[in-house]
Amino acid sequence: MSRTLALSRTLALSRTGAVITAPVRDEASPDERIRRGLRQLREELALPREFPDEVLAAAELAAHAGGLAGDAAAGRRRRDLTGIDFVTIDPPGSTDLDQAVHIERRGQGFRVRYAIADVAAFVGVGGPLDDECRARGVTIYLPDGRIPLHPPVLSEHAASLRAGEDRPALVWQLDLDADGSVDEVVLERAVVRSRAELDYPSLQRSLDDGDPATRPEVATLLAEVGRLRQDRAAERGAVSLPLPDQEVVIGADGHIGLTFRAPLPVEDWNAQISLMTGMAAARIMVDDGVGVLRTLPPPDGHTVAELRADAAALGVDWGPEDSYADVIRSLDPAFPDQAAFATQAARLLRGSGYAAFDRRAGIAPPEGSDAEHSALAAPYAHVTAPLRRLVDRFANEVVLACCAGAEVADDVRAALAVLPELMASARRRESQADSGARDLVEQVILSGHVGQPLDAVVVGVDRHGLRLQVRDPAVLGRVDTATAASFHLGQEVVVTADDAGSLELSAPPSDRHADGREVEA
Repeated sequence: MSRTLALSRTLALSRTGAVITAPVRDEASPDERIRRGLRQLREELALPREFPDEVLAAAELAAHAGGLAGDAAAGRRRRDLTGIDFVTIDPPGSTDLDQAVHIERRGQGFRVRYAIADVAAFVGVGGPLDDECRARGVTIYLPDGRIPLHPPVLSEHAASLRAGEDRPALVWQLDLDADGSVDEVVLERAVVRSRAELDYPSLQRSLDDGDPATRPEVATLLAEVGRLRQDRAAERGAVSLPLPDQEVVIGADGHIGLTFRAPLPVEDWNAQISLMTGMAAARIMVDDGVGVLRTLPPPDGHTVAELRADAAALGVDWGPEDSYADVIRSLDPAFPDQAAFATQAARLLRGSGYAAFDRRAGIAPPEGSDAEHSALAAPYAHVTAPLRRLVDRFANEVVLACCAGAEVADDVRAALAVLPELMASARRRESQADSGARDLVEQVILSGHVGQPLDAVVVGVDRHGLRLQVRDPAVLGRVDTATAASFHLGQEVVVTADDAGSLELSAPPSDRHADGREVEA
């Protein structure tokens, strides 16, 4: 059976633990079955519904009386940076805009200004709005709409860094030397005005095909700084899995489908600015002995040994002196065997969490690998997405106090103690919703290919079956089989789907890897 969110009369349990039921022969259209299944998924996972009236009222009040309008009453001082040509860079159609960026040359290096929505200027500690945000933790994105962390009057309007609007922001100023290393960091409250809302595809096109004379200057500078930061990440031993994203897409006609999409280079360059900021925040908080880090433990020796064996089976070159980070950076996911290895390498990146500390309360900052996010090979903190992630609002308030040489507010310190648990719960719910939605869409789409031979590649083998990547439709599925041990990573197979969207092997396995190499006995 492929994913276990089966659309059948039999109760089935998905990876999320949510039980989804539907008749095997459903006369509804695939799109309606998906939408109906998503409604059921929301119920089964008890995902947040509409905001309570008192929360909406508090958000409306904050939108009008908070932010810039509330600065004087709150004693907030703010630098006027409306003369800086900030722009936002996001997926097309985004309206919850957390970040705006400006980059300029500074001698042989660069000055990066990264404006982050000042959510704390609208949402204070305590009260119905803060309580609701703590209960939600994160914005959850589903094919039929998002479940926002904050009411839209804030997340898409008053607090969002929309173009042409004066907005309260926290502006990180990061001065870089010629090789992209950070020399100096400052964080301050400011008022900013974004000049444009750019999106990844159009910005990438301007770099690939556009006239340099008319190309946005930020595109050229972002590419330069982004590449330098990628080089610094490689030097540290950072890891980024080169896997395409499996995306649920909704066409202009409302049709729901799946696709594998390789991230654009500009997306990673933009991500490098966010990662650089998060690492700077982590250093400041650790040095001052108060804050909250995003952590990921290093993989244990057994996991690395297993992955080395997978590399040998797939023909992936892994020299005795090479680290796993070196090997992963060398992968080309265009080759199925290397894509299968990258899928297996995801085992290295398990166990992420949050670590709060406050030396004044007797909780020392973590040290060594306990303080690091192993995929980044450095301490790291979440500070760049406060409209969509609860922890960022508090972490930014900590860094502001540290940069100003002031004491962190007591209510912020108190929140640090509960944030790891709140975020862990929110992340689990987010993961369950994402997995459940993909399961649902995959199985409904597969049920439209009943009996058709589908080419797939083995990307995982365990005692009970195979994990497969089906090429078209873009499905990651599973087949349970007692002969799993006879299969190999990277091996080509042919499968068929039944009317419940489950996969079955339909042909004897090929004796070759997907790149044509013979499978060793």
